[in-house]
Amino acid sequence: MNALASCLQSYFTTFAHTQRDLSVNTIASYRDTWRLLLKYLAATLGAHPDAIDFDLLTAANITGFLDNLERERGNCAKTRNARLTAVRAVLGRALPDHPEHAATITQVLAIPPKRTVRKVIAFLTAQEVDALLVAPDRSTWTGRRDHALLVLTVQTGLRVSEVCSLTHDDIHLGTGPYVACTGKGRRQRITPLTKATVDSMKAYLAERVTHPGTALFSGPQGRPLSRDALENRLAKHLTTATATCPSLAAKHITMHALRHTAAMNLLAAGVDVSVIALWLGHSDTHSTDAYLHADMTIKQAAIDRTRPPEIKPGTYKPQADILAWLTAL
Repeated sequence: MNALASCLQSYFTTFAHTQRDLSVNTIASYRDTWRLLLKYLAATLGAHPDAIDFDLLTAANITGFLDNLERERGNCAKTRNARLTAVRAVLGRALPDHPEHAATITQVLAIPPKRTVRKVIAFLTAQEVDALLVAPDRSTWTGRRDHALLVLTVQTGLRVSEVCSLTHDDIHLGTGPYVACTGKGRRQRITPLTKATVDSMKAYLAERVTHPGTALFSGPQGRPLSRDALENRLAKHLTTATATCPSLAAKHITMHALRHTAAMNLLAAGVDVSVIALWLGHSDTHSTDAYLHADMTIKQAAIDRTRPPEIKPGTYKPQADILAWLTAL
């Protein structure tokens, strides 16, 4: 076993779990990155993966790997940067133990992330939310489950991973109802529930207790629904909802878009951005600032405040009588 193989084994079996306490998803992402990297280097350099050591992890080879992700695999810049983070995480840990490769490792650590274009977030309007919530067929168990899931997600803004991990014990429907979860970065938070959500969850839980398992939203065998299962169920109900609300067809809606919808509803209600950041479990308000850019109401209000005092706020509309309008010019 060479130095790189020993380093990878130490990182993924000990350091990532015991010292960093990384999440399962993060560890899986880092692992997949290194599998892709070793396969790329083996194919490009004609070397067996077991023979690849630190001396082959040059900045040029790593950059070539990142470019290959975009060119051959169709990865976006955001995914490219995530892969770079995974490479740097392992090499940064290896640097103190392998000073003989310090020059090579340091050059890789100096590779900058690629700048990305931040797209305007996708979210649902009130009419689109209503159409989505009535889409599940509530004459069936899965339809009633999906309805409760969508109601909870749109109101609380939980991440898809947080929804998947919820259990019976995480939701409290008594006085001061709330749902508790452990989110990104091991941050625990509780989110209050509205009366409409409480009513929906009470009806669902009364039936849920007759099914096996402890997951709040489960499949037929009682096991938690996976990310893919949630996205597939959402896609199914979006197809149904589009028939009554055509505007949905023009939007790319995922489970994360429901989280955006919850944030936009809070912003429209006048809730401060710092409070929305706490609600969503953001570590700071920088991530939450994206919702300000997406809110056209705030921008329209800003435009209205810049109008001369004698001009009536709002979008200009010509007078109905064209002759009167021409006379007034």
